[in-house]
Amino acid sequence: VQLQASGGGLVQAGGSLRLTCAASGSIFSISYMGWYRQAPGNERELVATITSGGRTNYADSVKGRFTISRDNAKTTVYLQMNSLKPEDTAVYYCYAITGAAYWGQGTQVTVSS
Repeated sequence: VQLQASGGGLVQAGGSLRLTCAASGSIFSISYMGWYRQAPGNERELVATITSGGRTNYADSVKGRFTISRDNAKTTVYLQMNSLKPEDTAVYYCYAITGAAYWGQGTQVTVSS
């Protein structure tokens, strides 16, 4: 499984960004996909997950502001981030789980106050 993440950038507090993660390869074996993030000096944090059945899960810190979704082919996952806060600044990593974990390259999200 190969993952290609995109959509990061610089935005002011209160703004929005949408991250995209496109999967290729053995996509039929993916059981769930999602996003982690890592801010400088912090551990990697789970942000959101979507299962192959469409069930979603969010970190408490992003509930009500972020929405994870996917396309009908289940090959692309999106993270819509609204009402962004400076504390959302981090490198965001897309991941996919089959019998193993696969990671995309990180995409930087910077929220200015």
